[in-house]
Amino acid sequence: MALADFLADDLAVALDDPFAVSATAGSTTANVLLDMPGEVIAGGMVLSTDYTVTAKNSDFGSLVSGDSITVDSIDYTVRETRLVGDGLMVEIALQKT
Repeated sequence: MALADFLADDLAVALDDPFAVSATAGSTTANVLLDMPGEVIAGGMVLSTDYTVTAKNSDFGSLVSGDSITVDSIDYTVRETRLVGDGLMVEIALQKT
């Protein structure tokens, strides 16, 4: 098995996690890991939620700020896309639309 095939299989296993959800942007639909950590800011007066997804770069790495993506049936707008580690994965910062 070639290294590229091994890495592709490894990414597929990571995104076949029981916590993975479906995402669609344009004509691409694939599993992603959705993270929605809450943060209390402004001296405890405001609760903020920071939405991010982790996905394969080959699926959603071309998304840029302002693009639309639907994650787990909810519409979001891309704020930023960042490569993770070796660049096979991306982390995409989102805001609800």
